[in-house]
Amino acid sequence: AMPFLPCLKKKKSPVPLGRSIFQKHNPPIQQNYQALLETCLKNKCLFTDDNFPAYISSIGTGALLKKLPRNLQWKRPHALHRSPVFYAANRKQLDLCQGLVENCWFLAALEALTFHQDILAAVVPQNQSFERKYAGIFHFRFWHFGEWVDVVVDDRLPVNEVGELVFVSSVYKNVFWGALLEKAYAKLYGSYEDLQIGQVSEALVDFTGGVNIRIQLAAAPPDLWDILTRATYSRSLMGCQTHLGATKVLKNGLVAGHAYTVTGIRKVTCQYGPENLVRLRNPWGKIEWKGDWSDSSYKWELLSPKEKILLRKKKEDGEFWMSLQDFKIHFVDLMICKLTPDLMSQEDGKKWMYSLKSGRWVKGSTAGGSLGCCNGTFWMNPQYWLNVLPVEDSKKSLGSCNVVISLMQKHSSKHRNRAPHLFIGFSLYKYQESNRKLPSAFFTRHQPVNKHQLFLDEREVTHDFHLEPGIYVIVPSTLEPQQESEFILRIFSRKHVLREMGGNTSFTLSKEIVDRYEGKIWEDFFTKHFEQNPEINAVQLQRILNNVSWRNFQSFHLSFSLDACQGILALLDLNASGTLSIQEFRVLWKRLLFYLEVFQKRDTSGSGKLDLVELHAAVQETGISLSNEVCNLMAIRYGDPDLKISFESFVCFMLRVEIMGEAFRNLTQDGKGIYLRESEWMMMTLYS
Repeated sequence: AMPFLPCLKKKKSPVPLGRSIFQKHNPPIQQNYQALLETCLKNKCLFTDDNFPAYISSIGTGALLKKLPRNLQWKRPHALHRSPVFYAANRKQLDLCQGLVENCWFLAALEALTFHQDILAAVVPQNQSFERKYAGIFHFRFWHFGEWVDVVVDDRLPVNEVGELVFVSSVYKNVFWGALLEKAYAKLYGSYEDLQIGQVSEALVDFTGGVNIRIQLAAAPPDLWDILTRATYSRSLMGCQTHLGATKVLKNGLVAGHAYTVTGIRKVTCQYGPENLVRLRNPWGKIEWKGDWSDSSYKWELLSPKEKILLRKKKEDGEFWMSLQDFKIHFVDLMICKLTPDLMSQEDGKKWMYSLKSGRWVKGSTAGGSLGCCNGTFWMNPQYWLNVLPVEDSKKSLGSCNVVISLMQKHSSKHRNRAPHLFIGFSLYKYQESNRKLPSAFFTRHQPVNKHQLFLDEREVTHDFHLEPGIYVIVPSTLEPQQESEFILRIFSRKHVLREMGGNTSFTLSKEIVDRYEGKIWEDFFTKHFEQNPEINAVQLQRILNNVSWRNFQSFHLSFSLDACQGILALLDLNASGTLSIQEFRVLWKRLLFYLEVFQKRDTSGSGKLDLVELHAAVQETGISLSNEVCNLMAIRYGDPDLKISFESFVCFMLRVEIMGEAFRNLTQDGKGIYLRESEWMMMTLYS
């Protein structure tokens, strides 16, 4: 769970002159999932993967072996549970728990992924099961050094003598997607042991192919809360790490040198004023923060009863709240991974360009080392010509363009942890036109744009630049000369051209990336509205909802009555202010888009109303289980005289069901009943 150890210096082995012993990165073995599945089904046999056998070699060779239980066995889920399930969409997200492997960095990233079902579906293909077309074979996709690779595994998992999973498991003992995904990731990187040490940022990129932003919390920007807000409501995955320490579990409940998932943020209204809170989860699924805003903190009494009930979970499940101030003190880094690099520039919803170049540092040829280390050979490093072009539609830039440059080193070893990371970095120079590689003299005469180059012994080094349009040269290098490795260079910007200088000067084809996220289109519209009115009442809510052109809803007119808007406001107004803030509105907006999708799917006639049968199916589709009796009563309460439910009524009904369900889960100690004071009971039942 610790961040990377310092780079170890290897002894140099003598190399015959003029010959390089350059080892290429070994791409993972490609197996065709569909073909293997069909063969197994045809032969009526279960798949066994010879490339990652159910044997100790797949676990590793080092310290991890000492932790293993005595009678380790490999069993398939059908031998472990009566009714195994691959993935349960209706479960609450955070149901995975870390096992014996110290891979909290991997698990923290994986849990961040579960908040984005569409991104998760790219990594975990959802049409897999233990019933239909089951043959003991599963597959997962990872972004591996510039390309998406499909990794196939059999479903034999290591268990102890009582049949408990030794590595990642789920809180729900019959759910196995997490354990199988960990096995696929271990196969990709050599063994389970190769997942022992890492950084959240690595796994975030492997799950998305996105771009990482690292914020050092000791020197956090003043607009950290705004960055967190944008990240939470756009498609970002967030993880963070605590300081290293001699003690594993500190008195305050945090684990030293450990990765956590950022699962949410909330501005709460205390009696003395607002306070910004961050919600985190420990991948162990237990051991929580004990300070202010922890489950048993007195601070919760400063909130309105409803806000307290709906935010505080008094359960030892590894998830907890803390103030932004405490977060900055007790955590070192915040990692934010985005599919497009628009988080810092606020240029939301625009098109971005992405270019990727593969290269290598070879001894005696292109392994020139860094400028500080060896001025004489620095020019030998690969050089890349970058033309940053102005963008017509960007009012924000005022002549400067947002450019993100990422350099990632590739290992030649099949095993992730057997080759320590080199210290890598890059220099960026402003430059005039030429195709030839720049000579040594250029670098002695010119200062780089990034005067303080950072060389890190990490897999990836990323920097965010604001550059004037023009031509630049990027020189990636290792800290010391004659160090060999392959690398990939990625450039993200609104518009640019990239090519390698010297020998092969062909232009790199750039891909266009558009974050096609539904909510993005409206984000500007909402932000503008809330800038004028930080809090909105029911009339203003009605105006906003009826001004939205609900796409795909052409078949009939969709509108919200004032009565419905008053009902929605009462449900979501947690701090009892009588108004909604932008954060409460965003919660509503996310639910509305989800309810709309479900409603349309179940409204088979396209009438704009659901009958009782369709209503039952729609409720089930949302992942909530309600008895027929409750569903029928809700149809009487929210339906028209024919017991038909409009979309407006469906929204009010579903919000009430979700909020009351959440309140019960947070309050119950035994899962059967709850205890409430009279004032809390009145608040929850009358004002909702």
